[in-house]
Amino acid sequence: MIHTAALLGFSTGLSLIIAIGAQNAFLLRQGIRREHVLLTVCTFTLSDIVLILVGVSGIGAIVERAPWILTYARIGGFIFLACYAIFALRRVLSPGILSASKSPAPTAKLSVVLATLALTWLNPHVYVDTVLLLGSVAVAQGEGKWHFAAGAITASIFWFAALGYASRFLSRVFASANSWRVLDGIICIFMATFAVLLILPLFR
Repeated sequence: MIHTAALLGFSTGLSLIIAIGAQNAFLLRQGIRREHVLLTVCTFTLSDIVLILVGVSGIGAIVERAPWILTYARIGGFIFLACYAIFALRRVLSPGILSASKSPAPTAKLSVVLATLALTWLNPHVYVDTVLLLGSVAVAQGEGKWHFAAGAITASIFWFAALGYASRFLSRVFASANSWRVLDGIICIFMATFAVLLILPLFR
């Protein structure tokens, strides 16, 4: 019989990562291009696992007591997301960068890893949602907290793998440059919006 805490962990974890965010937008693009999908999925998933374990272990209290960590994360995240939005806009405006029948030059594996790490570790919402929120709910399960953690980790693995590999079925839709313009335009808007939302609390 599946432990109730594990089911709660799975549903809670899935509800936090299923919403369209910077990570999902990046993974969607990689999946459509069929470029380093496994590497991207594994990097996002491993980062999530570490954060979940940190939260369940109770270390999330450190983040709560040291708000400066989130402040620096906000600044770093804003810079990264703003730059990514600019790059996406550049792909929209520059036909030579877009993919039509042929794929653009492949991105280096190191660049993909650094991007996935930045999208995860420079996002303060990750610390709030994954470390503090998931951590507090897990601790409330008492002896079942590790079952909760297992459920949340399973949700992370399931979602990132499903999104990364299911998105490749959209490759035919994105066989034209115009389709890529639309996708990169949407990604640009998302990234710019996330960047603004990240930095706004510092001016309140």
